[in-house]
Amino acid sequence: MTENESSSVSLSNLHPPAGSRHRKVRVGRGMGSKLGKTSGRGNKGGKSRSGFRMRRGFEGGQMPLHRRLPKRGFSNIFGHDFAAVNVSDLGRFAAGETVTPERLRQAGLVRERSMPVKILGDGDLKVALTVQAHAFSQSARQKIAAAGGKAELVG
Repeated sequence: MTENESSSVSLSNLHPPAGSRHRKVRVGRGMGSKLGKTSGRGNKGGKSRSGFRMRRGFEGGQMPLHRRLPKRGFSNIFGHDFAAVNVSDLGRFAAGETVTPERLRQAGLVRERSMPVKILGDGDLKVALTVQAHAFSQSARQKIAAAGGKAELVG
């Protein structure tokens, strides 16, 4: 552009650069528009219909991967999940104290709020505690009793 041309640009004659704007494609407006009749959707089938949505994992009628792979594992519907706490972790409490599931949660030994607590016998216990929990392993009971404490079942 020369200086004369740049000075002639004003709000009254602004326009976008050539080729930057295109006319909207009007689909289904006659055979002369190149997108008449089937409007670029091909012939028949789900993809030609309005409202069609391909479900996740659809592989064009081929058996989908999640059905081709074998099922694995087993879920015991009668099983119980426990939040496990070892006997060695109970050493942080003072002698003679009553350790409840709520106290274990406050101490950060149990994260899950609704899970029942089971005391396991890994490690040693030096202080006598009254430990209340939903379940105890046999070795945990023995170690708590050997330290002079008591193991009490809750609920």
